[in-house]
Amino acid sequence: MTKVQKRFQLQKPLDEALMQQIADAHSIYGIERIVIGSSNQDLLVEFDATRLRAANVEAALQQAGIPAQVI
Repeated sequence: MTKVQKRFQLQKPLDEALMQQIADAHSIYGIERIVIGSSNQDLLVEFDATRLRAANVEAALQQAGIPAQVI
């Protein structure tokens, strides 16, 4: 397993519903950890690079209802 961390910019303000979607995203295959940045405008996502690329993570986050783009 090769762990990689990438920062993603949230495309809408963080609210309770989005926080729940982020919490639920921990169950996405290959995503190990998601940390909300101190500004509440970005996410630090740790994932298994042997299974996913940053573009795959971005697509999975968006499919989970989290509007985020890789920085």
